[in-house]
Amino acid sequence: QVQLVESGGGLVQAGGSLRLSCAASARSFNYYGAGWFRQAPGKEREFVTSITWSSSRTYYADSVKGRFTITRDSAKNTVYLQMNNLKPEDTAVYHCAKSRNTLASLTFGDYDYWGQGTQVTVSS
Repeated sequence: QVQLVESGGGLVQAGGSLRLSCAASARSFNYYGAGWFRQAPGKEREFVTSITWSSSRTYYADSVKGRFTITRDSAKNTVYLQMNNLKPEDTAVYHCAKSRNTLASLTFGDYDYWGQGTQVTVSS
C-alpha cells in the first residue's frame, strides 16, 4: 500500500502560479506512473496530467497544456504540478494518484491509490 499526501494548494489571483506536491509514503511509488486529476464543485473528476515512472513521457489535458508542468523526484518519492497563468476555471480540488503500472494513463480507472486532495482557488 502507498499513501499519497498533496500540499501546496491555496488562493491565488488569475495569472498567478502555484506548485502542488504529492508525497508518497513508499519508495515503490517511483516505479509506477502518476497523475493529477481535479474536481470542481458540481462536476466530475477530470484528468489534468500524467507522467510515466521514468519521466520519459507526460500528457496534459488541452485546457492546461502550455501552462501546467508535471515532474517527479524519485529521491523524494514526490510528484509535482507546477501551475502557471492560472485561470478562474482552474478552481478545483486537485488529487494526485498512483497508476496501476508504469504508464502515464489518462483514465481514472487506471489509478489505484489517491490522495485526499488540495484546494486550489483562483480569483478573477
